[in-house]
Amino acid sequence: MNEETVKSKIAVVTGAGRGIGRGIAEALARDGFHVICVSKSESSCGAAADAIRQAGGQADALPVDVSAGDQIRNACEQLLEKHECIDVLVNNAGITRDNLLFRMGEDDWDSVINTNLTSCFHWIKALGRPMTRKRWGRIVNIASVVGISGNAGQANYSAAKAGMIGLTKSLAREFAARSVTVNAIAPGFIDTDMTSELDERVKEGALGAIPLKRFGQVSDIAEMASFLCSDKASYITGQVFTVDGGMVM
Repeated sequence: MNEETVKSKIAVVTGAGRGIGRGIAEALARDGFHVICVSKSESSCGAAADAIRQAGGQADALPVDVSAGDQIRNACEQLLEKHECIDVLVNNAGITRDNLLFRMGEDDWDSVINTNLTSCFHWIKALGRPMTRKRWGRIVNIASVVGISGNAGQANYSAAKAGMIGLTKSLAREFAARSVTVNAIAPGFIDTDMTSELDERVKEGALGAIPLKRFGQVSDIAEMASFLCSDKASYITGQVFTVDGGMVM
């Protein structure tokens, strides 16, 4: 998508304060989008937006607790009053509360489902309708390979990510007639703050399951998101792209 085409387009990226979300926000800003950086922490989304502006891009920060539906609805009302239509939505915000099922508390289940999955419902419901009216839009949900394969100790996280995949496929069918595409990216092990905290034995086991024998980089996910949000991907919808070094084939 060239700069003239995208100049007036607005992108919302949740979980943009760090890691994959920040990488996606920076990639979209590089592509010419005006990016709304969303995260729970005002300082982290503010820092992301500042970095984009310092690099010559356009960005605003929007602190939102995505586990709270009322906060999302209020944020969307503000966005639509200001911009009329959000052209790109990237649902990336997510948390983990890992434990074996019999040790998992109900709060740990609810917080992961609400943050990772239910938030997508609220964002898409509020911002999707103007996209359909405009007959152009891109929705990208950042799922995970564990939403496809499952993972012991992550029943809540795996269920949420699998739910995102089902949501993606269903909404792709609902929105297709209005030229709004809905796709998902399923990252594998990506080198972020979250994976840096893993035990070395866990890292070694993970590397053994990756045919390319290395963790991915944030840029690997950001470049896929950039492509899916462009005109080059206009005939792609309802798909799940695993970016995982070959873990899931």
